[in-house]
Amino acid sequence: MSNLEQDPLETVCVGTAPDGPVAEFLTGRDVVLGGPRGMKVTRTLPNRDRRMVGAWCFIDYYGPETAVMRLPPHPHTGLQTVSWLVQGEILHRDSVGSEQLVKPGQLNLMTAGRAISHSEESPGETVLHGVQLWIALPDSQRKVAPHFEHHQALPELGGAGASVTVILGELGGATSPAQTYTPLVGAEINLDGGAEITIPLRPDFEHALLGLTGAVEVAETETAQETEAETGTEAGSEAGSEAGTEAGTETGTDGGEDAVLEPGPLLYLGSGRDHLSLRARRPARLLLIGGEPFEEEIIMWWNFVGRTHEEIAGYREEWTTGTAFGTVDGFDGAALPAPTLPVTPMRPRGRRR
Repeated sequence: MSNLEQDPLETVCVGTAPDGPVAEFLTGRDVVLGGPRGMKVTRTLPNRDRRMVGAWCFIDYYGPETAVMRLPPHPHTGLQTVSWLVQGEILHRDSVGSEQLVKPGQLNLMTAGRAISHSEESPGETVLHGVQLWIALPDSQRKVAPHFEHHQALPELGGAGASVTVILGELGGATSPAQTYTPLVGAEINLDGGAEITIPLRPDFEHALLGLTGAVEVAETETAQETEAETGTEAGSEAGSEAGTEAGTETGTDGGEDAVLEPGPLLYLGSGRDHLSLRARRPARLLLIGGEPFEEEIIMWWNFVGRTHEEIAGYREEWTTGTAFGTVDGFDGAALPAPTLPVTPMRPRGRRR
């Protein structure tokens, strides 16, 4: 997805995870892709207080909604894009010659590296439900050659009633074939109503959960505070489904508080956990993301991830007048123009305010 906002602010990120487990509900903000009548999404990363989870730096959740997705060719640098669907189909085209339809349960992973452009569109009006995520590339790898991967089959854990699909990284001994550049994990958890599952975690990772459908009790979460998504018009795509209004905490059988996660907010879990115990109140799907805290400072503006204001300005100029981002063949329409740079020079700050 792309940031279609006309006056995007920069978002500056650096990884500093809390020393131990937490439970923070991060409320997303609603954005509309392609104008007032476009498709809505809820953006939970970057957030006002927590802008990254490991190298994961951007999350747009959308649907279920009957809509037409039509994102013109637009550029990316310094990141990977992850497309994951619950319902619907999306056609990806890019400047390295890829053309791939992605369906639920399949992974489209695009590594922008030094420069790539791509488009995304649904095959007409259809029900769309899914999530788009970005992963920041480390400085040592952010100028790799751009490339695209499609994975139709991914490893699974568990069994009937409680299963886990490993989208990226490694979890419970199962490893995704998709290429990553920092230690991280991404997985979809699918639970029948009343089903329970315990998932092993790496204590050195920070983790977060995003509800896709249903309602899930997350055990052993001692606190729950709500923070709002980054306001203004920072980096990202656009659109919004309403944040879940019932997510919160309840007293567990051990006297502690269990978080209840529904679609909408992102539940940030911190670090220091070696497992995650879940129980579905009703049939549910949720996304688990995590990774080692990303220690480099980055600047996100529009669809670029860089390190300095001058670098971001150079990317914008190259997209406007140059050829480094290539051409997307097959899309019926013009490329997306770049918005105006902010007047105040962008500079790295800490990830947490």
